[in-house]
Amino acid sequence: MKLTILGCYAATPTKHTNPTAQVLEIRNHIFLIDCGEGTQVELRRSKVKFSRIKHVFISHLHGDHFYGLIGLISTFMLLGRDTDLHIYGPKGLKELTLLQLKLTKSWTSYTLCFHELESKESEVIFEDDKVTVTTIPLDHRVYTNGFLFKEKEKERQLNVGAVLNYEIEKCYYQNIKKGRDITLDSGEIIPNEKLTFDPPKSKGYAFCSDTIYFPKIIDQIKNVDVLYHEATFLDKHDQLATKTKHTTAKQAAMIAKQASIGQLILGHFSTRYDGFNEFKEEAQTVFENVVLADDGKVFEFN
Repeated sequence: MKLTILGCYAATPTKHTNPTAQVLEIRNHIFLIDCGEGTQVELRRSKVKFSRIKHVFISHLHGDHFYGLIGLISTFMLLGRDTDLHIYGPKGLKELTLLQLKLTKSWTSYTLCFHELESKESEVIFEDDKVTVTTIPLDHRVYTNGFLFKEKEKERQLNVGAVLNYEIEKCYYQNIKKGRDITLDSGEIIPNEKLTFDPPKSKGYAFCSDTIYFPKIIDQIKNVDVLYHEATFLDKHDQLATKTKHTTAKQAAMIAKQASIGQLILGHFSTRYDGFNEFKEEAQTVFENVVLADDGKVFEFN
C-alpha cells in the first residue's frame, strides 16, 4: 500500500502549496482521492501514469477539493484516453462537470461514469475481489464523505515443504491457497492449516477530509492501519475550527487514539501558519504515532 500526497493544504493554492489531492496504490489499483487545482501537474511530478487512474473519489464540493477535476478530464481526452473513468462524489458533481464540457464543446472520447452520493449513512461504493471502498459520513458545511479503503483477505500462503511431503498434485494448489482441506487417495483428510501459512494481514486506509471533530466515525475506522485526517487549525484556534466546521491537530489525534489507529497522517493545513511542526507536537500530546503530510511526500506501508 502506497500513498502519494499531491496536495495537502487548505483553501487556496499558493506558490509552494497545493490544495487536497492524493493517490492511493493498493492491490494493483491507483485511486485518486480529491482533485484540487494543480492535481495533474503534481501527478506528472510524481510520475503517476494517467492511464492507470480509473477511479476518482471526491469528498465534497468545495473548490479546493475538486476544481482540478475538469482539467484532468480534459487532459485525458487530449491524450486519447478510451477507457472508462469512474467518478464518485456528492450529488451535483455530474451536473457541474457536464455543464463545463457542454459550454466548452469539449465532450470526452471516453465514458464518464458518475456515481453520485447523497446518503448520510456509510455505504460501499466500490468493490472487487481485492478491495472495498466505503464512505465515511462526515460533518462539514456541505455534504461530505471520507473514504475507507480496505483490502479483502488475501489467499493463504502455500507451505511448499508440507505439500511436497504429502505428494499433492499441483492442480490442487489453488484450492489449498483458498483455505480448503485436501483428501488424499488413501482417504486421509489433511487440514488446510498443515498445508499453508497465514496470509499477510490485510491493510486499510481511511481518508477523512474536511469535518468538524466528529467522534461518530470512530467505530467505522477502528484499528485501521493508516488514517489521514484534516487538521486545519491548531488548538489555540479551536473556536475558528468550530465556526468553519474544521478540526484541530489535537482533535484529530483524539480520533486516532480512540480508534486505535496504527498511524495518523495530518493534512489540510491552513496556510495562515508559517510552519507546521507545531501541528505534530500538538497531536503527539494525545497520540504518539503522528506524521505530517506534505506535497510530493510518499508513504509506503508494508
